[in-house]
Amino acid sequence: MTLIVKSCALVAALLVTSAVLAAAKTITLNIDNMSCASCAPIVKKSLERVSGVIKVAVSRQLDSATVTYDDTKANVEALIAATTNAGYPSRLARQ
Repeated sequence: MTLIVKSCALVAALLVTSAVLAAAKTITLNIDNMSCASCAPIVKKSLERVSGVIKVAVSRQLDSATVTYDDTKANVEALIAATTNAGYPSRLARQ
């Protein structure tokens, strides 16, 4: 019985630790080719489709997108690929 309790405690500790290590990150991408009114919504939708994305704000005036995402489910490369595949190449803005 003690072994079962210790095993359950270990599993619970590991689950809590992995949840604590997950963090929401916010980055800004510089976006190319945004030249019309429909560009920003397309970029926004392409980023929102990436698993782990929490929030997206796109600025056509600044040619940028600010993205908040769960870093255990998404990464910068996936975000860049999403915009690029939609026809809007992007790159990480200097922080």
